[in-house]
Amino acid sequence: MTTVALMWEAKAAAGRGEELLAWARRQTLATPPLRRETFRAAGDRVLVITWWEAELDAPLPELPEPEGELVTRAVHRWRFESVG
Repeated sequence: MTTVALMWEAKAAAGRGEELLAWARRQTLATPPLRRETFRAAGDRVLVITWWEAELDAPLPELPEPEGELVTRAVHRWRFESVG
């Protein structure tokens, strides 16, 4: 077993960064991760990183795509394995 980090990044529609941040904070996962952090960046972007004790290819719960016109593009997702 290793530590896997899932990264979820979305870009809000113009002027809706705070709304996207609040939306991301409200999302719950079926199983709680070991750790979860939420970040924001210039350009109304929101990043959520969750950490799991699992194999890199294990099925893990992820945040969904926001509905409606809250974002300007599809969510970007990355999966990383700890090598430390």
